[in-house]
Amino acid sequence: MSKPIFRERASKILSDLKTGGQFKFLRELQSPMDAVVKVKGYGDCVCFCSNNYLGLANHPEVVEAGLKAMRDYGAGTASVRFICGSFTPHEQLEHTIATYMGTQAAYTFVSCWNANEAIFPTLCEPGDMLISDELNHASIIDSVRLATVIKKGLLKGIYKNNRLTGEASLEEALDKASKNPEVTGQIWVVTDGVFSMEGCIADLPAMRKLCDRYGAILVVDDSHGHGVMGAKGHGTHEHWDMFGQGAKNGHVDLFSGTLGKALGGAAGGFVAGERDMVELMVQRGRPTLFSNALPVSVACSANKAIEIVMREPQRVQKLKTNVQYARTKIREAGFDVLESPTAICPIIVHDTAKAIAMSKRLLELGVFVIGFGYPVVPEGHARLRVQISAAHETSHIDALIAALKKL
Repeated sequence: MSKPIFRERASKILSDLKTGGQFKFLRELQSPMDAVVKVKGYGDCVCFCSNNYLGLANHPEVVEAGLKAMRDYGAGTASVRFICGSFTPHEQLEHTIATYMGTQAAYTFVSCWNANEAIFPTLCEPGDMLISDELNHASIIDSVRLATVIKKGLLKGIYKNNRLTGEASLEEALDKASKNPEVTGQIWVVTDGVFSMEGCIADLPAMRKLCDRYGAILVVDDSHGHGVMGAKGHGTHEHWDMFGQGAKNGHVDLFSGTLGKALGGAAGGFVAGERDMVELMVQRGRPTLFSNALPVSVACSANKAIEIVMREPQRVQKLKTNVQYARTKIREAGFDVLESPTAICPIIVHDTAKAIAMSKRLLELGVFVIGFGYPVVPEGHARLRVQISAAHETSHIDALIAALKKL
């Protein structure tokens, strides 16, 4: 009997990753997520790789809200939403999200990946055109690919990251789509609000103007913008004065987002936007029709986290102060950090094995930072991604800088 090909192939891939210094080790945490975490084998380490941007993952009110939900509603929903999986906390959370995002409606999913996976296969039809930023999150890329497989005749285009005019730009892609006889339906434009590996932000007002010129719908995944961007942490659209209907620079048609980062950090995702778009996903989105509802405990803890964000804008201000301090100190230490107003501070080191080795040495020094390389980022663009939180104090950032200097 012949030996299965897969086993030999998998063994070689894993061996090559280890030999090349690119093998990823899962670091086990033995404490709650906070500014300082206990890492198995390394003890207490200052954490600079979490998406816990506002320090709410271990907030007592957020934790208690989840515990109370477990006592009141049990451990699981045991159903998809349209059968018997819609609980009162789901309705409350979706109302809170719509208020927080300044949209007509919102709907939750078990993850933002599921939310993104629902958008285009559900809303697009043959003859439509999907135009995507080249550095969009993998969940958007996979959603676009899935949609073009499911909806034969759905077209797609890609433009260079944040390039709105000129060669390989969004404007060029929109112009080509408008002149393409195969495009007989809706044009869609999708972008990250904050790009997770670069820390740069999309120019939403300029994109809105281009979309209006060509009759395109604008979709924004703002998972890394919630709680970070804007004076009150509503997101990248608030940063650009696009919060709510009638905003100065127009509005975004549809958002996707996560509850697993700044907004409590547990799990879950959502869509928020025009009521008809959201309702179509409730009625026809396969990720919600065939997956259990968001656990009620997560719905309640996330709802409490959003309430805290809206009542305590000083958390957002502290984050911004921390980010400014960290960027200044990283540069003074002699490292090249990409400029951005976001909480993501990428230190470019180019080589993947080097980034992973630096990450390991930092952990030995009591600082938890992850090195990212191919295939998460393109070859030659490996980096240490430093992420700042409102939970950090100046002493924590100083510890990071001291460790970087030792490198």
